[in-house]
Amino acid sequence: MAVTFKGNAVTLMGSQVKAGDKAPNFTVLANDLSEVTLDGTKGSVRLISVVPSIDTGVCDAQTRRFNEEAAKLDNVKVLTVSVDLPFAQKRWCGANGIENVQTVSDHRDLSFGEAYGVAIKELRLLARAVFVINSNDEVTYAEYVNEVTDHPNYEAAIEAAKAAN
Repeated sequence: MAVTFKGNAVTLMGSQVKAGDKAPNFTVLANDLSEVTLDGTKGSVRLISVVPSIDTGVCDAQTRRFNEEAAKLDNVKVLTVSVDLPFAQKRWCGANGIENVQTVSDHRDLSFGEAYGVAIKELRLLARAVFVINSNDEVTYAEYVNEVTDHPNYEAAIEAAKAAN
């Protein structure tokens, strides 16, 4: 799949996942530096919103939108993954009243980025994407946004999260 960043082609590292795949495990860091894994979130539906940097316009809007929607979803855990430092994520969430989404950082070793095929080799950022994983750890929805600076399909992701329950 061809992905661009501001119109320039980029190389995604790792293997892309698709609906029907078993969700790969990963290890990322919470805002308090504790490890968060897919295995540690078993038993609920996970909507994973992937953004290059939470401090940019589209990433900010994406995180806010999923924060609003998360309050309306039952048994759905919403994670926002970026390579921003956990301290920056915590500061941003506090400044913006984000309480329904858990921000996690993949800065340490790109564990999530490589497991889900969203690590941008040239920039060491994550490409914009959204995944829904059901309580049986199966991917039920995967969207890789072709142009990293574009918005994902929020409605499709939210409907997939509702259907995965």
